[in-house]
Amino acid sequence: MPSRKALVRRPGPRLAEGLVTHLERTPVDPALALAQWERYVGALRAHGWETVEVEPADECPDGVFVEDTVVMFRNVALVCRSGAPSRRPETAAVAKAVDRLGCPVGRVREPGTLDGGDVLKIGDTVYVGRGGRTNAEGVAQLRAAFEPLGARVVAVPVSRVLHLKSAVTALPDGTVVGYGPLVETPSLFGRFLPVPEEAGAHVVLLGGGKLLMAASAPRSAELFADLGYEPVVVDIGEFEKLEGCVTCLSVRLRHLGT
Repeated sequence: MPSRKALVRRPGPRLAEGLVTHLERTPVDPALALAQWERYVGALRAHGWETVEVEPADECPDGVFVEDTVVMFRNVALVCRSGAPSRRPETAAVAKAVDRLGCPVGRVREPGTLDGGDVLKIGDTVYVGRGGRTNAEGVAQLRAAFEPLGARVVAVPVSRVLHLKSAVTALPDGTVVGYGPLVETPSLFGRFLPVPEEAGAHVVLLGGGKLLMAASAPRSAELFADLGYEPVVVDIGEFEKLEGCVTCLSVRLRHLGT
């Protein structure tokens, strides 16, 4: 049976210096952030995910947002090249980690840029946000890497948020959820469900109908519960100050061993 692993990387000492694009900078408490990160990792483990801690990137303020460094399709890894040059050193240790797990590894090459937070997978459909951190060449290189494996790649314009997955994620049945004012083209998705809070647009599928989501979206959690899902709530408030969400803090590998 395929194993379920999640790559994570603990926040570094320079976390408070992390990039902000669409938010006003507010103070970040590094000690509280570490405690929140530990509870987030604990929630993954409690629901059947083996966590693999990537080597620290203490010189990189945004290193904790490990999702941006690599995109997985089936068991194939595509190491990203961020549109933010300060984030590019984050990828070396992540490339080593996925290689150690036995994944074939490709890389986005210059002049392409791609952040993993711009990639939303629903079955074999791969939506890619085309915006601030991901350019047309990055989308083209992702398409070249994954279409031979059976992916259908769909580019989605992104300008109101940092990443595509800052605006939308998907429920287990494939319904895309998003906060309406931040979603530019909901018609691109087959089924779209608006949620009442910005943080409600971010869910991690834990399996068995369980959704990992932020404590800052209680009305969205109630909506998902009414739909028959089980919200697993964690407080990630310090990371939200840096435009982070529950998806950003891990890379879920569901197809190892296949």
